[in-house]
Formats: sequence, structure tokens, C-alpha cells
Amino acid sequence: MESTSFKRFRRLRANPSIRELVQEHFLLAQNLVLPIFVHEERESIDIPHLPGHRRLSISDAISHASDCLLLGIKSFALFPVVPPGSKDASGSQALNSDSIIYRALRAFRSGLPEALLIADVALDPYTTHGHDGIWDSRMRDVDNDATVAVLEKMAILLAQAGAHFVAPSDMMDGRIRAIRAALDHSGYSHTGIISYAAKYASCYYGPFRQAIGAGIAGVTTIDKRTYQLNPANSREAVLECIQDAAEGADILMIKPAGHYLDVIKEVKSRTMLPVAAYQVSGEYSAICAAAEKGWLDKNQAALESLISIRRAGADFIFTYFAKDVAILLRA
Repeated sequence: MESTSFKRFRRLRANPSIRELVQEHFLLAQNLVLPIFVHEERESIDIPHLPGHRRLSISDAISHASDCLLLGIKSFALFPVVPPGSKDASGSQALNSDSIIYRALRAFRSGLPEALLIADVALDPYTTHGHDGIWDSRMRDVDNDATVAVLEKMAILLAQAGAHFVAPSDMMDGRIRAIRAALDHSGYSHTGIISYAAKYASCYYGPFRQAIGAGIAGVTTIDKRTYQLNPANSREAVLECIQDAAEGADILMIKPAGHYLDVIKEVKSRTMLPVAAYQVSGEYSAICAAAEKGWLDKNQAALESLISIRRAGADFIFTYFAKDVAILLRA
């Protein structure tokens, strides 16, 4: 006879059918957003610090996304690789409607209309110094308000080119309110905003910065602590998210994901908005590197890491594992 103070929980783990019946959280291909890097070159090239990913020509990017759509991935975040000669201190190419990101968006909307397109709003791909905004040399910091004025114009151009969502990743104060007003005033009230509301000053962005060529001579350790969040703080992240929601964000983003599950959970409990998380390049590359050493199973580590992000409360996840995991989910 079984004591009322002792329960055999293993009855609910006895076989695959029972485990699936009582599973609390699920990972689906449509929960994933695939980041794609587009460049000016005709040939696509490998990204050394981001195994399995490449800087793609526009045509190759569309072909790649088309393959992913067949696997159930419907959403793509496009990031530009700007030639060094086109960069300057103010990131002026961000407002050139013929630069790579705008041409890529137009090509995607024409050639792959069923794809959901998310476009980054920040100046780091376009600046010689690699910061997300206009650098004030006198203050030795990014000029918040001058940057926001540029981001407003950039968001309008991205909407014109076909982005379904613009995604400000710059962490300037007040930019969500300004971008929402600019989009609405310009006739793009249908264009959504995914706010990188809690973006931390993390060391895990290095492979991404290498991928887009951000920084001086490939330097990837750029100090952005005056505008990105302190990894030691969680209440501050919640305040940022509440503020961005009040300013008009449609979706709130937490970045990185794996080391900030507590922040995802707290934000999810404090808002009715959808919550996204970005499993960043360093998180992805660390798993790939350990797998190459034979220290863990890449596929199982990818699945476990992503389901934990979903369990914490993320409605969807930006991840470089998107295509690989979509294939696994079909197996």
C-alpha cells in the first residue's frame, strides 16, 4: 500500500507516450527565428567563428530561406554586412535606401512573399567604431538623442523596403516611442516593433560582430556598457521592458537568452506582450565548439538549450540552430 506522503512520480515517465502526454513545454519550428547575414558579394563565404553559417549573397539568402520555409521556419532576421569602405563615424549608409539591407528586403518581399521579415535597427554595422549609435568624442560616449533621430529615419526606410517588424537593438533611451511615432506618421502603422528591451553588455556577441565586421580592424570587444545592461542587474531589465511596452513596442526581446532565463521569466510574468529571446552567437558557437571536441552531443544540447528558453517564458527564439533543430523536429 502506498503512503499518502509518498508518490511515485516515475509513473509519469514510464514510457515515451506517457512522457509526451504530460509534457509541459514544446518546441516547434514556428517558434524559431533564423538570423541571416547578407553581403554585397556574389559568392557566399563561411563565417569562421559561426560554424555552419555564411555571409550570403541576396540570391543565396533567398534560396536558404526558401529551404527553411519548407521545414516550418517562417521568420527571418536579416543583418547587413557593410563593406569597410562604406562605413564612417556616423553610419551614414544606414540611410542609403540602396544599401544592402534595403535591397535584400525588397528582394525577399518579391521572391519570397510568405517569409516574415525582421530588420535590425542600429548603427553598429555601419560605423567605423562599431558602436550602435553616433559617437560623441567629447563625451566619449554614444549620443543618445542624435542617434534616435537617425534610427527614426532608418526604421521608416526599412518599413518602406518591406520589413514586417523593425527591431531596435541599440538600447538608446526613448527610441521606441520615437520610432513608433515616426512609423505611424509616415503611414506605416502596420509595421511592428520588436524591441531589444533588455539587451545586456555581454561577452557572448563576439562571433556576431565578426560576422558583420563590426568594429575597428575586426576588434570584437567593444565596450558598450554605458547603454547596454549590466549583467548583474535584473530589476533594471524589467523596468526597461515596462518602459518599452508603454512606448509602443509590440514584442519585447531579452538578449542573450541562456544566462538570463530568470529575466525572461520575470518579464513574462510582468507583461501581456509576447516575449522573445535571442540565443546569441557566442551561446551557439560555444555549443558547437564543445561538440567538435566530443564533450557533448550538439543536437541534444541545442534542443535542451532551446526548450529551457521556452520553459522560462519565451514565446519565440532567435537562434542560429533554427534550421538544424527544425530538421531534428521532423525526424
